[in-house]
Amino acid sequence: MKSQSLCLFEKAPHNAVRNPWLCRQIRQIEASVRRELDSLVVQMYAGGITYDDAVREFKKAYILEVLSHHKGNQCKAAAELGMHRNTLSRTISELKINPAQVRMDLKRPPRSERSAPVRIVASRP
Repeated sequence: MKSQSLCLFEKAPHNAVRNPWLCRQIRQIEASVRRELDSLVVQMYAGGITYDDAVREFKKAYILEVLSHHKGNQCKAAAELGMHRNTLSRTISELKINPAQVRMDLKRPPRSERSAPVRIVASRP
């Protein structure tokens, strides 16, 4: 009897994905991301970027993305990152990230800066 491979992802909805087509798609995306990362590493090394600078920039970009996803909520971001909120707060300070700026970037502009809504008025015959 041939064993069937099963694709399981911990963070997928319902804690498991059992769709072979979706598994192939995810593997293709992962391979594409790995190729892009390899290319980026080669470019950074060729450009003389130090390991410490590369790690710092990666951490900063990753944390900013997670914070944006959680609308600046550090407790939710820390939980997703698998760290304590105080550790995230310290890391944010070390990386000189302004959490207030993350929240401001997500807010709608003031009414005075928004374009006026277009109103469609139906005419009566």
